[in-house]
Amino acid sequence: MTVEGKRPRKNKKKTSFRCVIAGGGTGGHLFPGIAVAIELKDKLEGADILFIVGRRPMETQILSRYGYRTRSIEVEGITGRGIRRGLGVCLKLPMSIIQSFAAIKAFRPEVVLGVGGYSSGPFCLTARLMRIPTAIHEQNAYPGLTNRLLGRVVDRIFISLDESRGHFSGGKIVLTGNPVRKEFFSYKTPRTEKGKPFCVLVSGGSQGARAVNEIFAEALSILKSRGKPIHVIHQAGQQDFERAKEDYSRKGLKGDIFPFIDDMAGAYRAADMVVSRAGATTLFELAAMGKPCILIPYPFATHHHQEINASSFVQAGGAEMILQANLTADGLAQRLMAYMDDPDRLNRMAARMYGLSRMDAAEQIVGQLLEMAGIGTS
Repeated sequence: MTVEGKRPRKNKKKTSFRCVIAGGGTGGHLFPGIAVAIELKDKLEGADILFIVGRRPMETQILSRYGYRTRSIEVEGITGRGIRRGLGVCLKLPMSIIQSFAAIKAFRPEVVLGVGGYSSGPFCLTARLMRIPTAIHEQNAYPGLTNRLLGRVVDRIFISLDESRGHFSGGKIVLTGNPVRKEFFSYKTPRTEKGKPFCVLVSGGSQGARAVNEIFAEALSILKSRGKPIHVIHQAGQQDFERAKEDYSRKGLKGDIFPFIDDMAGAYRAADMVVSRAGATTLFELAAMGKPCILIPYPFATHHHQEINASSFVQAGGAEMILQANLTADGLAQRLMAYMDDPDRLNRMAARMYGLSRMDAAEQIVGQLLEMAGIGTS
C-alpha cells in the first residue's frame, strides 16, 4: 500500500464462501469486523457475509450503511449488571443459543469470526459446538470477558496488541494488529500553513464521553479568552449531544458538534490533533492516518485496558496521555497551545504514530479464515 492508501487492484477469486461475523455493542468491536468483511469481499467475488448483532439500533444502522445483512439475537452483557440483572441475562442465554442455532442452520457458514461484545459469545459457542471453524479477534490489551471465555474453545485467536497474549492459553494465537477500514489509510502530516485555524477533533468513541466533553468545552473557553483561534470537530455521543451542544451555546463557543460522525476518516483527515479516548480501534485508526493525539483513557475500563492500550503509542512518541483523574481545563488548554505553536513537533508525532499502523491486519485475518475453511487464496 502506498502512503496515500491506494492499493493495487486484485484479481478476485470466484468462489462461493459464507462467513458470519458476530459481535458489536460498540463501534470499537463492530468496525474491525467491517474491515474484515470489506477485505473478504475484495478477495472473493462470491463471499456472502452475515453479521450477528444484539438489539442496539446503532449496530444495524452502521451495518446497513455499509450494505451488510444483519440478524439479531436476544443477548445482553453481564459485566457490571449486579446479581439480579446478571441472573436475568443468564436466563436469556438458552434463547440466544437457540437463535444462534437457527441462524447457523439457515445461513450455513463455512467459518465464524467473533469480534467481541456480548452477542459474539453465544453465537461463537454454538458454532463451535456445531463443528464450524471459529475464530475470535481481540482489539484491546486486556481481553473482555466474552473473548476470555471463548478463547478456551475457538480454533484461532487473533490479537491486536502483544500485551493481550498472556490472557489466552494454547498455541493458536496470531498477532495481526487491529483491522482498519481502507478509507483510513491516507497518511498526511498535520497542516502547518500559516493563517489556517488549528483544527482539533474531539471524540469519546462511538458512545461519547461526558467528562471529556465538559472539560474540553472549558478548555475551549480558555483558548478563546487568550485569542487562540481553533476549529473544532466534536463527536459528543448520542446521550450527551444535546447537553454538549447547549454547553457550547451557553459559553459562546463555535464548533462542528455531532452526536456521531459517519465519515470519521474525513474528520481525522481535517484535524491537526485529536483528543480522544484510547479504545484499540480508535488508536489503530489514528495510527493509520498518522494523527498526533492527546489520549484520555476511560478510567472505568476493565483492568484499565485503555490505559494499557495507550502506553505503546505514548512510548513510541506518537501520543500524549492524560489520565482523567489529572485532566483539567487549564491543563488541556496549555497542552493544545503548546502543540499549536510547535508544528515541527506535531509532524514528528505524526510520523511516529504512522509507524505503528498495521495495514495488513484485515488481510492477515482473511487469509487465516480462508485457511481454516480449507480455501486457498492463490
